[in-house]
Amino acid sequence: MSQPIRIGNEYLTVEVSPLGAEMQSLKTKDGRDWLWNGDSDYWTGRSPILFPIVGKAPDDHVEIDGHVYPMAQHGFARRTTFDLTASTPHMCRFELKASDVTHAVYPFDFLLALEHSVEGAKLTVAAEVENRGQADMPFGLGFHPAFLWPLPGAEGKPHQVVLDNGGEPALLRLEGGLIPTTLKDSPFKAGRLTVQHSMFEADAMIFPQGAGSGLTYGVEGGPLLHFTFENLPNLALWQKVGAPFLCIEPWHGMAAKAGAGLELSARPSTTILAPGGKARFAFTVELPA
Repeated sequence: MSQPIRIGNEYLTVEVSPLGAEMQSLKTKDGRDWLWNGDSDYWTGRSPILFPIVGKAPDDHVEIDGHVYPMAQHGFARRTTFDLTASTPHMCRFELKASDVTHAVYPFDFLLALEHSVEGAKLTVAAEVENRGQADMPFGLGFHPAFLWPLPGAEGKPHQVVLDNGGEPALLRLEGGLIPTTLKDSPFKAGRLTVQHSMFEADAMIFPQGAGSGLTYGVEGGPLLHFTFENLPNLALWQKVGAPFLCIEPWHGMAAKAGAGLELSARPSTTILAPGGKARFAFTVELPA
């Protein structure tokens, strides 16, 4: 595997690996890294891209046009090497194109591009999906970045997730990795949630709708990270219980519904892209300058 690409400016330094086009580090000018380091004792991921599904498929299979294909949780892109197609001091772009290998599990001609760019103390990670085939193309796409918990300089202090819209979105808890028919009451109060490790004993906290297009993660009177989301209506929060990270995951797509079968296009929040169509999804995070 090729070495990571480094981009940056006077505020931020970012490293991105060709494997999965996955961010490996996100450092501020003081040298502190705000991204999880991928320690295998907990979780080897750091910021994987989820494509062409988000979450799990029943028995790890999907159905497309009457044919059944194997599909691992979160899809194949995160474990596939991308090609570097553009790079400047402040931006890098990696692309994954359909191949014989991808056709064996996902029979579409697609282009998936991941672009990381910095401007001031902001990092933007954008995904572009293009349908280069002749048939409608269903897919899910999600981001899965893991940030330190506690954040640098905030050890021993309570950390909060605060929604920009002040909402109290309903909570979804997976059952056997799939989406149940009922929702639970929101853990947010007036848009605020103090995160605790015990909240993740039942796996991820998923908010199918209503979390809005932005949030802040951090400590009152201490370090704060502000996120904005583009075309990403679903939100999940996750950690491996007791691990020193929190994943803030904006998605456009979710796991299959329990009892709903294998059909890919029937999964909640699935995008159906027409031939020649393009779709963009992005998140921006602003770090302490």
